[in-house]
Amino acid sequence: MVEMTVARWWCLLGLLSLSMGACDRGRAEPEAPARSEAATTEAVEPAQAEPPPRLAETLGGGDRLVGANYARSPVHAVHGMAATAHPLATKAAVDILEAGGSAVDAAIAANAVLGVVEPTGNGIGGDLFAIVWDPKTKAVVGYNGSGRSPKGRSLEQLRAKLGERDSIPAYGSLPVTVPGTVDGWFALHERYGRLDMAQVLAPAIEAAREGFAMAPVIAMYWGANMARFEAHLAEHPGSIEELDNARATYLVDGEAPVAGQVFRNPDLAQTLEGIAAGGREVFYSGATAATIDAYMKRIGGDLRAEDLAAHRGEWVSPGHVNYRGCEVYELPPNGQGYAALQMLQILEQVELGALDRGGAELLHYLIEAKRLAFEDMARYYADPEFSPAPLEALLSDAYARERFALIDPQRASTSFDAGEPKLEGPGDTTYLSVADEAGMMVSLIQSNYRGMGSGLVPDGLGFMLQDRGQLFALEPGHANVYAPGKRPFHTIIPAFVTKDGEPWLSFGVMGGAMQPQGHVQVLINLIDFGMNLQEAGDAARVRHEGGRQPTGAEGELLGRVHVESGIPAATVEGLRARGHVVVVKPGGFGGYQAVMRDAERGTYVGATEMRKDGLALGY
Repeated sequence: MVEMTVARWWCLLGLLSLSMGACDRGRAEPEAPARSEAATTEAVEPAQAEPPPRLAETLGGGDRLVGANYARSPVHAVHGMAATAHPLATKAAVDILEAGGSAVDAAIAANAVLGVVEPTGNGIGGDLFAIVWDPKTKAVVGYNGSGRSPKGRSLEQLRAKLGERDSIPAYGSLPVTVPGTVDGWFALHERYGRLDMAQVLAPAIEAAREGFAMAPVIAMYWGANMARFEAHLAEHPGSIEELDNARATYLVDGEAPVAGQVFRNPDLAQTLEGIAAGGREVFYSGATAATIDAYMKRIGGDLRAEDLAAHRGEWVSPGHVNYRGCEVYELPPNGQGYAALQMLQILEQVELGALDRGGAELLHYLIEAKRLAFEDMARYYADPEFSPAPLEALLSDAYARERFALIDPQRASTSFDAGEPKLEGPGDTTYLSVADEAGMMVSLIQSNYRGMGSGLVPDGLGFMLQDRGQLFALEPGHANVYAPGKRPFHTIIPAFVTKDGEPWLSFGVMGGAMQPQGHVQVLINLIDFGMNLQEAGDAARVRHEGGRQPTGAEGELLGRVHVESGIPAATVEGLRARGHVVVVKPGGFGGYQAVMRDAERGTYVGATEMRKDGLALGY
């Protein structure tokens, strides 16, 4: 069984060379460091037991006539394309495109449907970030739709409510921040929308009122989220001030819905109808805001109508780096997108395409680059209105070379520290992508943070408030320390790539700290190894966890490397020989959606990975 998996991995990942993925293979590359000698036999920990094979893995998959055996075909279309985490959301997006809507209209429609059918990762109680390619101005435009902490609660008051706890809990009212999604919809729509919002939100309203059949992966997360709320409440009585509304909204006869079961959310349908008819003001200063305010007062929470009324997202300029001829764009902090850019800057010092894609040498560089970037993230990334960061310096070539020099090709560092960048001269989430016939492309990500969120559903509204405020630090002087009216550090990040000044790729990978790691692995697959759009997302991934955190917490500095079962056994042993602590088990590797523009043929390509319930569809 192991030999078959290893052999298949080498064949599929080592020999792929599809032309669509390359940006600029002719560009001069820096000389690759010398390859390490045979790995030492010393291991940091005993070999991890492989998980028992599932029936399908034991039997083996079928053989494809075109492309890699582990990935289905990418989707090709002429006029427009959508890729989301649920078929109904993708269908809604394509329907809106065919009705004459813009890519932004379609993205909002899809996001609204996802809030109904996938509340395990998103909803109007959460935040939104987006990157848009504007074909009229030929510009990459960013939007930060993250909400702020309650203005009426100080750090001292928060600490008093926490008691002996040294961090903000995941559930209850203390981590709740202002939901930014609805404001984000209307800001994007005002600038780029074509259809009225009633038409855009109609598919979501219909799904909520008439019901939909539960998808398998979402059903699994749904049950796990509800069980987690109950377990947390049992272990910490009073930690979730009020869970009755969540039970009434998301359970059917006291149980979480299962795959194939029809689920309805009439309260959410009514809330969305109010937004469609009355606009963002209904949510932020009207009936919805009043209900949230009354609910939070009833349960002893701190979010108030004044916080909602004061909320506005902001248009921002995405940062970018050139990776082997491709301009990769990410949004600046308070999100973690710059960590992906820092990783790419470090990894460009190595000719990755000359290494084995499934080998320990390449993954070692990837892991160490992640650890370096995340140390900077823990120190610098925060709300720039409170703690401006040296962003230009963090992305500079000189700083990347300085950080790369800290990597030992043969051994994992026991710990890294954040750097001191200097300028060269003065000076649980859902992701979707949509493209339209006019050439507009939207990269949008939206989340309630930990799965469904805080556990709190305001009376009769049908959605859960986010728990994003858990990511604040509590240490005075920390860049990300809690303050009234401040945006917390954020994990959700959309991405975009251009080639020669033209749009090429709109993509994202959901999943907490996996997101920048996933962005980089997908780009390596596409650019360095020429995989097609579907293969790049379905290929096995690795995820490093540990090190210092933006919350001020400090995990194991060496951390752990989680690998999927598609990573060769020899690679796992090679990583352990370099000193990495490796865990082989499924889960926690994110979820990928992407739309690519094929400039040569004038078409779009779409992909959505096998780890989720999603669908890519064009017309």
